[in-house]
Amino acid sequence: QAQFVQSGGALVQPGGSLRISCEISGFTLDYLLVGWFRQAPGKEREGVSYMSTTDGSTYYEDAMEGRFTISRDNAKNTVYLQMNSLKTEDPAVYYCGIDYPGPENAIAVYFNKSRVWFGSWGQGTQVTVSS
Repeated sequence: QAQFVQSGGALVQPGGSLRISCEISGFTLDYLLVGWFRQAPGKEREGVSYMSTTDGSTYYEDAMEGRFTISRDNAKNTVYLQMNSLKTEDPAVYYCGIDYPGPENAIAVYFNKSRVWFGSWGQGTQVTVSS
């Protein structure tokens, strides 16, 4: 069982920046897909970004590409999401997750036309964008 500790959620103004963090314990972030998805009240979950820890490749939802950056710190076993140029469409609860275990109880998250099955995820952190 992986354990997730998320932090960094806050209220920011439109155009502002924020970095949220996800410390993952239980195992090292190797040979996995790790990423972020979000869900706003009354809306379906939406993919944000994910990374393959095997080769470091990254993928972004179209609405986030160029504004958001996913990264990791191996020493701290932590994944980050740097969010710049935040818009009023971005407020949501942001979750970090991994594609392990699966597929039982996994949730499907779509990134454009691609799909990632997250088997474990954190408690979420609230990101609010308001003037």
